[in-house]
Amino acid sequence: MGVGDEIKDQLSFLGGFKLTFQHLTRPRVTTMYPEEKKPKQPRQHGRHVLNRYEDGMEKCIGCELCAGVCPADCIYVRGLDNPPDHPVSPGERYGFVYEINYLRCIHCDMCVEACPTEAITESKLFEFSFTNRADAIYTKAELVVNDDGTPKRLPWEDWREGDDLMTSGWMRATSPSGSADYEGEVQWSGELGYGVRVPEGGQSGRRDDEATGTKPLRQVLEAHLLDEDIPLAHRGNRGRIWRAREGAARNRKKMEATRERMKELRAARKAAKAEAKGRNGSPGVDQGSA
Repeated sequence: MGVGDEIKDQLSFLGGFKLTFQHLTRPRVTTMYPEEKKPKQPRQHGRHVLNRYEDGMEKCIGCELCAGVCPADCIYVRGLDNPPDHPVSPGERYGFVYEINYLRCIHCDMCVEACPTEAITESKLFEFSFTNRADAIYTKAELVVNDDGTPKRLPWEDWREGDDLMTSGWMRATSPSGSADYEGEVQWSGELGYGVRVPEGGQSGRRDDEATGTKPLRQVLEAHLLDEDIPLAHRGNRGRIWRAREGAARNRKKMEATRERMKELRAARKAAKAEAKGRNGSPGVDQGSA
């Protein structure tokens, strides 16, 4: 083996570290879970909720269509006639018994599609675990929203801000019989605490992406479009500059959020230390007493 071959072997050995050195200069993508979480999709399928009308009455009429359409057979419903003096729902019947077994549920959202009154929808919460099988069976008392319209938050559930917004948003983009005339039109009643939720516009011009949290496909998958479909400002060097600016803006936003979290964490620790110091050194307490 000559000198040239030895140098070539050494360079090939060092070349194995090329990818490592490249990643050392790239921004970190690790999230400090569970303190920090990535944003959830607008159509995220999670834990169910039973909604109320804006006057406080329950939307469920006990028709049992959700239980009949469920492919996993995880929903059990029994309806009962509304009491004349204190009706629970506007109809003749209401859901007297409503149970969902989350050991079976596959979050397909078919129950939401089948519900004629939009009583049952799915939130974005999917991080909940159980220590026994009984906790996995949610009853009506746990599924019906509170008096202010917000979902009940159980001890084993990790609710975060926004998990209760745009429940089952994907279902709201559908239209009766596939007619495009109904696309983007509100076809449901208001919900307690949220009012009339915004519909998704689909491909129509009646869309409010800021309210629904959705993004047009041309923005998300621009790299997969044909050249003639990509805006001129996003092509070539101008496109590279635009993407670099977008990435820098996202990184700045992440850094600001991290600074805010660290600031809140330091303030909480400082308050906890001050509270503990106040308890230990409070007057009137005999430190030497048993």
